[in-house]
Amino acid sequence: MDTEHIKQILERYTQGQCTAEESAIIEKWFDGVNRHSTPVADDDLDLELEAVKQSIHENIQAPRRRLRTLYYMAAAACLLLLAGTWLFTYLKSAPTTVPDGAALTQNQPGKSSRTVKNGFMELRTAKGATERVVLADGSTIVVNAGSHIRYPVQFAADRRDVYLEEGEAFFTVAPNDKSRFTVHTGNLQTTALGTSFNIRDYAHENRITVALLSGKVKIDRMQDGKPADNAVILMPNEQVHYDMKSLQLVKSSFEKPEEITGWKQGYLVFKDASYNEVITEIENRYGVTVINHSNKTEWKYTGFFKEESLQDVVETICLAKSLSYTISNDTIVLKN
Repeated sequence: MDTEHIKQILERYTQGQCTAEESAIIEKWFDGVNRHSTPVADDDLDLELEAVKQSIHENIQAPRRRLRTLYYMAAAACLLLLAGTWLFTYLKSAPTTVPDGAALTQNQPGKSSRTVKNGFMELRTAKGATERVVLADGSTIVVNAGSHIRYPVQFAADRRDVYLEEGEAFFTVAPNDKSRFTVHTGNLQTTALGTSFNIRDYAHENRITVALLSGKVKIDRMQDGKPADNAVILMPNEQVHYDMKSLQLVKSSFEKPEEITGWKQGYLVFKDASYNEVITEIENRYGVTVINHSNKTEWKYTGFFKEESLQDVVETICLAKSLSYTISNDTIVLKN
């Protein structure tokens, strides 16, 4: 389905040929998407359009014809909105803005904790909080929310070992040919020299992901303290997924760095993200807890959120997945 086809459908709305219910759905969608409108970069737009295409495809397959039509119209409206087409002149006489002084309702980040134990610094980041760490050798680590990392206060002369016990972190390694830099994550061991890479290891996601931004890294699967099989070598824009259940390492590539490190700028970037990955990102970004009372837990989602409120993010994802939701304090409940 091309953009011209979508325009023809929405022209029926501008000509007053839609039902009252269809019109209400379209207007509500535009109000929600445009509530915090900001300029969209080309790379961001690509991710948004991909998410919309996925939403259209999924909802066209829905068994209920009535909901299928309404979701189709809403997703089509979003596509034209993001593409910056002429439809704005029909639907909005002026852009929607947030009044001066208005604040988005959002939980404040929790406090991270640092403790020194047996020569190691242990950092635990709270939900809604990220931390930047400068190591003794000049290397830096940006630690995502809900993470636990452990590193020596002073490194040994011939090795630099860091332990990502839980969560996600981005590493920029200071070059030192005489001292290897190794990150230990579950059963994986990632060794680098003068490079930058991202590691994600949230326990409930049941997989570890190592993505390389620059340089070169070697990844070993460890068993009884020794490499279990042949090492995997990553070059820039490559990543490896380690399935904690099957114990398999799968290598792939990614196109844009922001797909991997968008969290450092406070963005939510999803590329074929699983349900668990989406929930983890929302909980960490906004400091909330998500409870799923629906029967939908096996799905993929692609989308990009920059400065949207918690409600806008949840509403957009729920629309794509045919879910309803309630938000009460710091708890979100999903329902069929």
